[in-house]
Amino acid sequence: MEEIEKSATVAPHWWIYRCSQEPHDGIERLPAPPPWRAFSEHAPDDTSRGLTPSSVEVGRVGGRRLGRNLQGMTYQADLEEVNLVNMALHLRRPLLVTGRPGVGKSTLAYSIAHELKLGPVLRWSITSRSTLLDGLYHYDAIGRLQDVGLHRDKVLSGQGGTGESVEPPDIGPYLRLGPLGTALLPWQRPRVLLVDEIDKSDLDLPNDLLNVFEEGEFLIPELARLARDSATVMTTDPGRWVELRHGQVSCTEFPVVVLTSNGERDFPPAFLRRCVRLEIAPPDEDKLAHIVAAHLPTSDEGELVKRRRLIATFLRKQHDESADLANDQLLNALQMASSSLWEEEGGPELIERRLLRPLNED
Repeated sequence: MEEIEKSATVAPHWWIYRCSQEPHDGIERLPAPPPWRAFSEHAPDDTSRGLTPSSVEVGRVGGRRLGRNLQGMTYQADLEEVNLVNMALHLRRPLLVTGRPGVGKSTLAYSIAHELKLGPVLRWSITSRSTLLDGLYHYDAIGRLQDVGLHRDKVLSGQGGTGESVEPPDIGPYLRLGPLGTALLPWQRPRVLLVDEIDKSDLDLPNDLLNVFEEGEFLIPELARLARDSATVMTTDPGRWVELRHGQVSCTEFPVVVLTSNGERDFPPAFLRRCVRLEIAPPDEDKLAHIVAAHLPTSDEGELVKRRRLIATFLRKQHDESADLANDQLLNALQMASSSLWEEEGGPELIERRLLRPLNED
């Protein structure tokens, strides 16, 4: 503790947190975030032109915009990857992308959506508890039942007016399409659906997806039982609604489905034969240089020297030490190398040791 207090009196300029007992406004000196970690509601719009099911217009959707869009814009694919993506597009088949964590499997989906102007990516993050229904839709039956009770209480107490019947509220506000369900709406252009880390699912999910992928449609029983023909429900796109008839969701264009896997499990043959399979290998020096240049463009010779050193360290750890490293670790290291930390005594070694620490190291 004494060492920390002593160093805090002459704290390095790059420090924001100093372990000081006195509050201060150091956060105001925090530099702009790395481009791939920018969270902004004022990021450039990426309106989904022509993606209108029924009369619903899909425009800007909130959330993490700038970082995700930049990832898609700066993605670097080799010839094999481009060929296989185009095969999946032509065949209207899901693209099963495997590879080590951090090689850009998920980013490929954002690259496709950005280049082809297909609107915001619909992301479905898979866990061991994920089921097909999670991807299709969610019905809040309990919330609707509670609102029925509140409405009944108002009627019985006379607050709802005389002669008012106790009817259940409309089902629409209690039903929301999931990422897969939203992707299967009748878009004029296909949406991009990212099914992330499908190898984390239970054994049944890949097989459960087969029928939906083959038919391109599904039925919502809660809506099919309604006396009226249609209902307006929420979609995964925030604030966007769509009218469904007879509870049926049917695509007109099969979505661009990107399924990612870290290779932690095998998939059944019936599932594999319906996918176009792409394995992304760890990048070589040339590809790494292109990835870094796309994310952090610079012509400063001093920065280029740092870049070459860190890329060489990254590759050496991968090849000589069989280290499991992700591309974004290199980007993080380069971001910190551009700060005054690099000029501090032991700064470069600290960056290499801590930010390029192998994922398979205890």
